[in-house]
Amino acid sequence: MSDTSPAPTPRRARVRAPELIGKGGWLNTGDKQYTLADLRGRIVILDFWTFCCINCLHVLDELRELEERHRDTVVIIGVHSPKFVHEAEHQAVVDAVERYGVEHPVLDDPELATWKQYAVRAWPTLVVIDPEGYVVAQHAGEGHAHAIARLVEELEAEHEAKGTLRRGDGPYVPPEPEPTALRFPGKALLLPSGNFLVSDTTRHQLVELAEDAETVVRRVGSGVRGFADGPAAEASFSEPQGLALLEDGSVVVADTVNHALRRLDPATGEVTTLAGTGRQWWQGSPTSGPAREIDLSSPWDVAVFGGRVWIAMAGVHQLWAYDPERGTVAVAAGTTNEGLVDGPAAEAWFAQPSGLAATADRLWLADSETSALRWVDLDGHVHTAVGTGLFDFGHRDGAAEQALLQHPLGVTALPDGSVAVSDTYNHALRRYDPATGQVTTLATDLREPSDAVLAGDDIVVVESARHRLTRLRLPEEAVRVESVAHRTQRAATEVTPGRLRLDVIFQAPTGQKLDTRYGPSTRLLVSSTPPELLLKGEGADTDLTRELDLNPAVPEGVLHISAMAASCDDDSANEYPACHVHQQDWGVPVRVTAGGANRLPLVLAGMDQDA
Repeated sequence: MSDTSPAPTPRRARVRAPELIGKGGWLNTGDKQYTLADLRGRIVILDFWTFCCINCLHVLDELRELEERHRDTVVIIGVHSPKFVHEAEHQAVVDAVERYGVEHPVLDDPELATWKQYAVRAWPTLVVIDPEGYVVAQHAGEGHAHAIARLVEELEAEHEAKGTLRRGDGPYVPPEPEPTALRFPGKALLLPSGNFLVSDTTRHQLVELAEDAETVVRRVGSGVRGFADGPAAEASFSEPQGLALLEDGSVVVADTVNHALRRLDPATGEVTTLAGTGRQWWQGSPTSGPAREIDLSSPWDVAVFGGRVWIAMAGVHQLWAYDPERGTVAVAAGTTNEGLVDGPAAEAWFAQPSGLAATADRLWLADSETSALRWVDLDGHVHTAVGTGLFDFGHRDGAAEQALLQHPLGVTALPDGSVAVSDTYNHALRRYDPATGQVTTLATDLREPSDAVLAGDDIVVVESARHRLTRLRLPEEAVRVESVAHRTQRAATEVTPGRLRLDVIFQAPTGQKLDTRYGPSTRLLVSSTPPELLLKGEGADTDLTRELDLNPAVPEGVLHISAMAASCDDDSANEYPACHVHQQDWGVPVRVTAGGANRLPLVLAGMDQDA
């Protein structure tokens, strides 16, 4: 006699959640400080993020629906864990929380105390804590909102039955709105009229300013986050950024969180959509085709180069291009791997390209996460002028090969062939001269400059965190600043030389299984900086476990690990099950030392049972 009873639900691992500690204190709570005990009875989701990280911003958007639907049972807490020195400044975190519309409490953890307690290895990481204070799940990367929503429903039912669920209002207290004309503006464009068009990012609008760069002439967009075409007062955007002027006098807009390119007719104020579907691009999605049918991923800036509109596709670490004549869009450079690799366009690596500027023979780009200034030539080859990689940054002038930037977001071509860099986290405007190979500082005491435009003999800087445009005279001589160099505060993982077992942990969410209908449903890509660090184990394969061989002659470096897993609803009666892609890129700084770990576990989704 066969047993037709349903299989028992696997028991979840229960690990007591460490306390929440952060020297910067709590934001969005009306100045109240919280402990985990204060949150007992609620389902707590910790979102370990840092505001430079595009994947973290994606997760903020993924969580909005879950946050609203379960507001009486779920408390989302952002644990801000900085990568860059600037991100450890409390005011910078305060600004970022408002800038990105974070509507839940945030713990400012500048010293990574809570990050270390939870053994987090990647931005973003989500940790779920049940109403009794136990960690029940951990997820790294994007695409986990559906799995967490299902887990939340299970926890609600389980703890409602046990009497351990406490419903009610959460601890979120919104800050008072500030009455400024602009709010965290992103990019600016000089219009043929002499006025300035500014992307007023946090207010989801475009704002036209008069020639004085202060007086508001008009606003385009309703001011409410949305995705709608139409007249200026009815159209809507979601955190717009880059702007570029087309030959016909219209303006193309990088509508970042809508994953779209929009078109503004300055004469009428009418807004239409040029490219994108409103959905975020995922691995396996088409990379070329009719522009309105192709998904994009957080386009951050746009520039016209070689007759096409080039797109800084920050969300997937690539450059794409839109062809206005054909109405098509396609990948132009980059592999989607995050890092700094030069060469032919199809082989280059970028890291959140966020600023573009075109000259006759070069497309300049600010590659923010590598703190680099780079450029693409007419043959499609990618070059680096300033910058060395993901974990080195600072404020140092001099020869380009040793100069340092810190998370630049903008680049501006100057009349003499040099370029100005909006060196965002250094609060400075820098200059690189290709003729001399020198980097200098043009201006300091700016506040998170994110773009700059030329206006006659002046350069007008978007001071994003001061909510204004600032006009500067282009100086004949650079300002001298003391050299400062930094490495990320994130501690290196000590690993043993020789054999190192890499385990990427992935457990399909409840009610789902790995999708094997079209072949393997997992993918693992491994490389290193420097390349000599790995004697064995680099490359791509489908197994999420791999034996690496680390070179004992290389004392430290970075392991670049990219993992993907696809899961689908486990329901044989459903001919078209819902499927989801889970993916994450890790850059793991390692120090090779005798006595170091011989296993490197990275949690994509689930719990590491061997921890």
